[in-house]
Amino acid sequence: MIAIGAFTLNVAASGVATVVFSRPPVNAVSLSVYEDIGRLVSTIHADAAIRVVVLTAPDHARAWCGGADLNDFVGMNPERRKDRYRFINEQMPGFYHLDRPVIAAMNGHAVGIGMIWAGLCDMRVAAEDAALACPEIDFGLVCGGAGLFAMLNLPEAKVREILYTGRKFTARELEPTGFFNYVMPKAEVLPKALELAGLIAAKSLPAVRARKIASNALEGRSWMQAYLDAQALSAELAAGRDGGEGVRAFLENRRPDLADH
Repeated sequence: MIAIGAFTLNVAASGVATVVFSRPPVNAVSLSVYEDIGRLVSTIHADAAIRVVVLTAPDHARAWCGGADLNDFVGMNPERRKDRYRFINEQMPGFYHLDRPVIAAMNGHAVGIGMIWAGLCDMRVAAEDAALACPEIDFGLVCGGAGLFAMLNLPEAKVREILYTGRKFTARELEPTGFFNYVMPKAEVLPKALELAGLIAAKSLPAVRARKIASNALEGRSWMQAYLDAQALSAELAAGRDGGEGVRAFLENRRPDLADH
């Protein structure tokens, strides 16, 4: 077992690497986690024994990924937000371009960056009652996932509902969008992901790596450009009252008092 910050990495003899993301209480993603993601990608790149990756969370975790750690946003101004985005943008494309397939074993909720992170994986197996949401609109901000969801061919009307309302959807509700490979009871999620991983691990590694590179090249970089555009908008919104109020209200467990509400 290899510990990489918030992640633990276990590589089976088959070449299937199980990565467990554990950052109690809700698996929120802070700047330190983005740094850990960069280190994780480098570790996988350097290990020729790894043929496929399964990304999951502990069974007891409150979420597979609970979104951004809003403590990072307290007192943030546009320049600090832009600096944060610059750092994030050095890490997430590396994960997307990892030359090994990644299967998201979503045994819990995926919120905000959690939903985007799942979208950057090659395949997704989700617990039927897992909640997914992009709640940035509730914090007076802009979600950067629209371009990614469009690239994944999610129905545009449903994408706009997700982004405009910020509400939670269960994986079962979103199953018709094609976002998931499989939706099943929570206890079956990791076994199914490992089953898929085992099938892939049995293939030619050079062929699998080439297929990953070719698939990403086919998809293009439009999701990243859209992500950058959304980040620029959110950075400017940080100067306004609503952006800071939304974060403070969440951390204080109250409804936000938004100026335009």
